Amino acid sequence: MSENCFSGLPLSASMLSNLKSLGYEQMTPIQAKSLPSLLEGKDLIGKARTGSGKTAAFGISLLHKLPPGRSYGVRALVLCPTRELATQVAKELRRLARFRDNTKIISICGGQPIGPQIGSLEHGADVVVGTPGRIQDHLRKRTLDINQVDTVVLDEADRMLEMGFKEEVSNILSHTPEKRQTLLFSATYPEGIQKLSSDFQQKPVQVEVESLHDSSAIEQVCYQTHKEHKEEHLLRVLSYHRPASCVVFCSTRQQCQDLSQALYHAGHSARPLHGELDQKDRDRALALFSNGSTRILVATDVAARGLDVDDLAAVVNYDLPKDPQVYVHRIGRTGRAGKNGIAINLMTDKEQYKLDAIEEYQQQKLEVSPASAIPKNQAEPEKPEMMTICIASGRRNKIRPGDILGALTRDSALAGSDIGKIEIHDFLSYIAVRREHFKKALEHLNNGSVKGKKVKARRA
Repeated sequence: MSENCFSGLPLSASMLSNLKSLGYEQMTPIQAKSLPSLLEGKDLIGKARTGSGKTAAFGISLLHKLPPGRSYGVRALVLCPTRELATQVAKELRRLARFRDNTKIISICGGQPIGPQIGSLEHGADVVVGTPGRIQDHLRKRTLDINQVDTVVLDEADRMLEMGFKEEVSNILSHTPEKRQTLLFSATYPEGIQKLSSDFQQKPVQVEVESLHDSSAIEQVCYQTHKEHKEEHLLRVLSYHRPASCVVFCSTRQQCQDLSQALYHAGHSARPLHGELDQKDRDRALALFSNGSTRILVATDVAARGLDVDDLAAVVNYDLPKDPQVYVHRIGRTGRAGKNGIAINLMTDKEQYKLDAIEEYQQQKLEVSPASAIPKNQAEPEKPEMMTICIASGRRNKIRPGDILGALTRDSALAGSDIGKIEIHDFLSYIAVRREHFKKALEHLNNGSVKGKKVKARRA
């Protein structure tokens, strides 16, 4: 039996059975290196990028520690920098907790009404996942009690520091017992991480998995351009490579907004994703991108954390990051799971020092070509295969994906293969439908019912 099998860990038979049903056969490197220490109750610093399996690593550990039966107090707290990441983490923890009865995992984030969150907390919770600002709001209102917490997880701690959450994190941890297990995960390792660890951890085990990428899986291309021509050259890059899905990284929120507008007017299916968007617009952008209804997301680094897309065809660095670790983290979103990907960099003379740092960090020389070398392609941008319907009913209305699928396939209106990803939020649901069947699906929902009730459906 492989030493990387979950069955080699001191886990319950029911947890192992659930892991197997979820497709967890072999541990990823971060899981294999961290889980033995986590299950022994040790504090840990884990350096691993998104997609490495770290959520399952700390999730298995904290669920293993939960007392049997229903808990009458919060026993685990997971802090995340953004609502998107918190939502993704809570979703994965719920999957991992299927082997346990009555395990309640609540997501508490800003950008959502606080009233329903207070109601959920009043009914008790075993695990709370949330953003620092909103967790602090609940502590101030005394609607959240974390004085029985056994495990605290600081997920993507580098981004929490970058976003200025150090004070909030310190305040939150002051409400937890001194005797607790504290886990810190970070994709990069800025100076502040060591200070964070020394303040809140006791003799942590340090685990790092190789974050550099297989050069055969990700093609890295650099084009030399000028600031005033970057937009034009981005359009040429996209017209030539025609990626099915692509994230364009910008350094500022305003640039995201302006560039997504320029791409849209040029005929591309593009949306911005940055911190100044309303939460409903951020949710919509992520839903449409992850279900294939939008091809291009123009994003800042912080906003793109928590982006749940397994098969990203390309990454474009419209601006090179100053930190080479951030560069590696960005391009690691493509070329996953045995697929090939491409990372395209548009750089100016003034950004040469950034490229030098990236090459040194990767120990790899990158060839730079003039932007004039980008082949021209006059073809119109391709439209996404999918379009998205939004209905004004969600988790709070007890709606499940199967209910929506059943409503759309009832009376053979649509085939199951015509329907893509169905994403359920608290009060809204997003349904991806093949473009050629969109109008029919929209009419069918508006003229019919979901779970016996009329719904209001519109294009997202």
